[in-house]
Amino acid sequence: MAMNKKIKNIVGWTLSGIVLLLLTASATDKISGSEHALAMTRSFGISPDTYRSLGIIELISAVLFMIPRTGLPGLLLLSSYLGGAIATHLQHGQSICFPAAIEALVWITAVIRFPELSMRIVNKGNLSPI
Repeated sequence: MAMNKKIKNIVGWTLSGIVLLLLTASATDKISGSEHALAMTRSFGISPDTYRSLGIIELISAVLFMIPRTGLPGLLLLSSYLGGAIATHLQHGQSICFPAAIEALVWITAVIRFPELSMRIVNKGNLSPI
């Protein structure tokens, strides 16, 4: 059953807000150099300055994802960023549940918000709407 446009819009923006809150909290932790962030830098073997830069990249990507005109480039940046987070967690024997769940949430949100994306993915290139 297809969602009507109003419901799809509400769900898409609600999920976008959740994504933004999660990623902003994560980025703020990295940028501020909190004790948790410093512990993560030590566990990953990353310098605090590099971790702070990752937080800035994360925040910029999340903001780009929120803006309708830059949402698709933001999606690609977030996918790359979260893929790197998953790889880093795997390399250091840590759980990938959190970054993988965020990645899934980002893609679910993108498919709802960007109809052209869902047309390409779900219909394998056939441009008829879902």
